[in-house]
Amino acid sequence: MTTTTLRRAQERGIADHGWLNSAHTFSFADYYDPRHMGFGVLRVLNDDRVAPGYGFPRHPHRDMEILSYVAEGALAHKDTLGTGSVIRPGEIQRMTAGRGVAHSEMNAAQDEATRFLQIWFLPAERNTMPSYQQQHFPYDRARPIDLMVTPSGEGGTVSIGQDVRIFRVRFDDAGHAEQTLPAGRAAWVQGVRGTLRVNGEALGEGDGLAIQDDAAAHTFQVEGDPGAEALWIEVPKVTHV
Repeated sequence: MTTTTLRRAQERGIADHGWLNSAHTFSFADYYDPRHMGFGVLRVLNDDRVAPGYGFPRHPHRDMEILSYVAEGALAHKDTLGTGSVIRPGEIQRMTAGRGVAHSEMNAAQDEATRFLQIWFLPAERNTMPSYQQQHFPYDRARPIDLMVTPSGEGGTVSIGQDVRIFRVRFDDAGHAEQTLPAGRAAWVQGVRGTLRVNGEALGEGDGLAIQDDAAAHTFQVEGDPGAEALWIEVPKVTHV
């Protein structure tokens, strides 16, 4: 049986620090809601807007798979692995914190806010070697649902140390596509911009849709208005939220 649960953007926790406005889908930092602690191995999903000239100074992490997806602007990354890069729209970054890494993320745009989704997953293994990967995914109108992240890095995707698959859903023009959720899997669909519909359920910017199907594979009809964009995050079966 397929079940869906919609979490509207205005239901998220909000942290406004002046230079940073962050919307937390799940409990994070000073926002705590025992009903929303994560979605299976998906632990953090923050929608961050960083003012020009600001960002997150160097700070440590360990035992977490961390992804950054830039929606607007540009994000400058530096870490203790020696990595220095700028992440722009159409790109996704993965940092495996493993046994320990420190990094900074700063707004690289001079005259505009940078907006990015910060996504954390619990790792399949702890105390691994830290690593970094960044990949650009050109948009193809013929492929509105595009696979970006896999455990194995198949087909030029970004690899990750957890059993998750992440798809970019994007419609520059109004369109329709199908997405199949395998049996025993779950998905979190996060609206990035515009409006799209999953089996008729409308998602706007910041809305999230939890999908679970215990018994069998299920194909979903995905429709998008012009300019609609979302992330489809597929994870193992969720036994608790």
